[in-house]
Order: sequence, then C-alpha cells, then structure tokens
Amino acid sequence: MKDFIFHNPDKVYFGKNQIKYLPEELLKLGKRVLFVYGGGSIKKSGLYDTINELLKTNGLEVFELAGVEPNPRHSTVNKGAEICKKENIDIVLAVGGGSTIDCSKAIAATTLIESGDVWELVSNNVWVTKALPVAVVLTNAATGSEMDAWAVISNMNTNEKIGLGGNALIPKVAFENPELSFSLSAYQTACGAFDIFNHVLDNYYFAGEATFDMILEFQEAVMRAVVKWAPIAMKEPDNYEARANLMWASSMALNTVLDAGTVHDCACHAMEHELSAYYDITHGHGLAIITPRWLEYILNERTAPAIYRLGVMVFGIEESLDEILGAKKTIKAISDFCFNTLGLKSNLSDLGIDDKYFKEMAEHACFGSIITGPENLTSSDIEAVYKMCL
Repeated sequence: MKDFIFHNPDKVYFGKNQIKYLPEELLKLGKRVLFVYGGGSIKKSGLYDTINELLKTNGLEVFELAGVEPNPRHSTVNKGAEICKKENIDIVLAVGGGSTIDCSKAIAATTLIESGDVWELVSNNVWVTKALPVAVVLTNAATGSEMDAWAVISNMNTNEKIGLGGNALIPKVAFENPELSFSLSAYQTACGAFDIFNHVLDNYYFAGEATFDMILEFQEAVMRAVVKWAPIAMKEPDNYEARANLMWASSMALNTVLDAGTVHDCACHAMEHELSAYYDITHGHGLAIITPRWLEYILNERTAPAIYRLGVMVFGIEESLDEILGAKKTIKAISDFCFNTLGLKSNLSDLGIDDKYFKEMAEHACFGSIITGPENLTSSDIEAVYKMCL
C-alpha cells in the first residue's frame, strides 16, 4: 500500500430542491459573482432565469461569461479572468457540465496571476494553491469536475489539450440535481457515461495489490452503475433514478475517494486529449473508441487477470475461464457496451479522422517519454493504438 492524503472540502447539495441554498452558500464567499455558462440550453430550460433571480433577490451582484466551448479554450479562460480583475469578482459560479466547470476553475486561478494568461499555468505544470472560490450547479454527469481538483484546457493555436491541477481548484460547493440532466440528448448521455466509466478504469483499476479490497470493489460498483443506468437514461431521459445514479457516479469516479494511493498515468485520457486537441471531438466518444483497442494492445499474461476480473465483476462474464480468454471476452463486452448499447461510432475514420497527425499526437501524449500504467507505453506504442482505432 502507498501512503496517501485524502482531503476534499467540496460541500454537495444533492437532489431536486437544493438550489434554494445557493445564495446562502455564495454569500459565505462574497457578493460579486461571475456567472459562467456554455450555450443557450440553460436559458431554454429556465435555469438561467431561476439562478439570476435567486442571486439578485439575495443581494448578490451578477456578471456573466457565456459561450464556453465543449473543449474550453484558453482564450475564453483569459477573457473570464479579465472580467474578474476588472469587476473585483469574489466567486466564480459554473452552471453546466464539465467544460463550463473546467473553464471556471481555470478562470479562478488565472485571475490571481499577474499575466492573466492561463497558459502560463498550464504550460509550466503549476500546481494551483491560490484561486478565487468556485461554486457549481451541475447539469451533466460526465467529467467529475464538480468535485475534483482538475481542469482541462485547450489551446487550439498549438493543438494542445492539457490538465491544470491544484487543491485550490476543488469547488467549495456543488449543487447536483439529476433533473437538470433530463434535457441531455442520448448522444451526450452516452459520451458522459463512458467518460465516467473510463475515469475509474484509466485512473485506478489496474493498481493490483497496491489497493484495498474495499476500494477495488467500490471502483467496480461505480462502473456497474454506469453499465446499468446509462442505457436506461438514454431510453428514458426523465428517469430520475437513472440520472441520479449517473450523476453521483460521476462525482465518485474522480473525487479521490477511489484513489487510496493508486493513481498512475491515465493512458486513455492522454491519448484522447490529443484527439480533442487536433480534431475537437467529444471527449467521451474519443475515450470509447480508444479504450477497447488499448486493452487489446496491452493484453498479455500479466495484465489478463485484472482485465478478466473486470469482466466478471462488471459485465457478468462467467468465472473459471482461461484468463486470456476471459480477458478477451471482457474487451468484447466493453466494445459491445460502447458501440452497441451506447450506440457510439466505433472508428476514428467514422469521425473524419485519418493518420496524418498520429506520430505527432503520440509524441505529445507521452511528453516524449512514456505513459506508465498496467503496461508502459512509448510514443510508438501510442501510435500503434491510434492506428487500431481507424
């Protein structure tokens, strides 16, 4: 077992009628609020008006940044930080999914640096210890950003999509109402669901003897929840139980409860970030295409037992098989889940992607070195996995 530290100060209000406590929580942090959101969906749903009325009738001053992109741009972050500096903002309020939350976290950090350029933090791999407080109203179960210490920002000028981390980025409070995800399309639900699944698989699952039995089974429980409830949420968008299970799975998958000292490099996420940086595709879809191919690539006698266990515990594959055969059945089950159950297109070529930038992307993904994990990957390994995805 590794030594580890667990600390998550995020206070979560979960359920249908919790938004009424938003002003109370924000007033603990200040009075001047930057309200950050993406497209027009929160206006169509009425959430925009509800939040504005709540804040303004309780004496909070509201400023806005709209139009956050699905892969949030560094330029949008810098624009938000400029507003914060000019208007002496006390709190950044993110209303939306992972992209909006990530953008808001990066704004909160960038506001407190002299240059006002988030890429100074990202490119120098700065661990953020000072930032404005961030509050969240979650509308999509996917990234886990509502309860973690990370944000991922894209620089489309340089084709880079890189994580920004720090304890100061953990939101102070998050409001999770599954009803706010009812309006998500089947495609958004599918992509978000697989993002949750892969967070567990990619970050923690292959730690082997380094983890606690309880934590391993908790990881499997989160993945089982996704496999069970995602197809129901896709077929019945307003099924509260399905949406609630996915929303809490999103938070649990990446808030370090499942960590317990087991984190290694996230191979699938590193590879997918390059796809998003070069082609601006949906993150969860990219992960779904990469994950089964990655598992196939790393399958050997050493990795087979853990992959097979995943199949038994999450997909109900029969026990007592040869481990290699059991692992192959597991990989097929994951493929079936991604491409049949969730209905996601199975190849990069289906998304208009060819191999033009694969070598360059592979070198970026491992920063010229290796990605550690159940099997360490060099840039040539990563390029081979990309080619399997075509």
